[in-house]
Amino acid sequence: MIIVEDLHKSFGDAHVLKGISTTFDKGKTNLIIGQSGSGKTVFLKCLLGLFDYESGTISYDGKIFSKLSEDEKRDIRAQIGMVFQGSALFDSMTIAENVMFPLKMFTKMSKSEMEDRADVVLKRVNLDDAHKKMPSEASGGMQKRVAIARAIVNNPKYLFCDEPNSGLDPKTAIVIDNLIQEITDEYQIVTVINSHDMNSVMEIGEKIVFLKDGHKAWEGSKETIFKTDNEVVTDFVYSSNLFKKVRKMYLEENH
Repeated sequence: MIIVEDLHKSFGDAHVLKGISTTFDKGKTNLIIGQSGSGKTVFLKCLLGLFDYESGTISYDGKIFSKLSEDEKRDIRAQIGMVFQGSALFDSMTIAENVMFPLKMFTKMSKSEMEDRADVVLKRVNLDDAHKKMPSEASGGMQKRVAIARAIVNNPKYLFCDEPNSGLDPKTAIVIDNLIQEITDEYQIVTVINSHDMNSVMEIGEKIVFLKDGHKAWEGSKETIFKTDNEVVTDFVYSSNLFKKVRKMYLEENH
């Protein structure tokens, strides 16, 4: 579990995060959503330990990150898997070498052990025969699956995804969403996803944190988001006619 309490972050005179408190449970897909400039990217980077913050705490399974030694912080980072927005694969490495990279960084595994582990996670994301391919030979959807395999290769406790569906067609985006949710449940990981994709929210949003101007404006699930009367949330979620119709149908069926 990750617990955030009264988190504040500023850049000069710009107060970006304004007292955010929330929890992210293991085995659930936790989504951070909000408009551009809402603070969600800064929030994610604070969770990752990339940004310091002025006040508040972030704790990982009871360990307050800001109070840890550098070695203890490194141990936490070793338990984190990250899926970047653009996949961030190394062009000069094969797919298998990309997946093994965290093992070289954080473990003392032998080469054969790393190869075996890479084989396991590549099979898990349905890329059994992609080991020797270069990233340039892989489609956008394949690259995302490689990024997920790399993120889970070290058996992380925490998985962070920054806009994992960016640049993907809707059908492939659903495949990636479902894969992330399956892995979250299967490995009982604390998964936190930064997203602007309402399809992802409605597909896998077991916990949703909505940010507005640096505040936590609302939190709930994909089921409760249909019921809320919070205008800030409804203006964002139902900006498209499709979701307005879906909400109307949901409310009529559950009246």
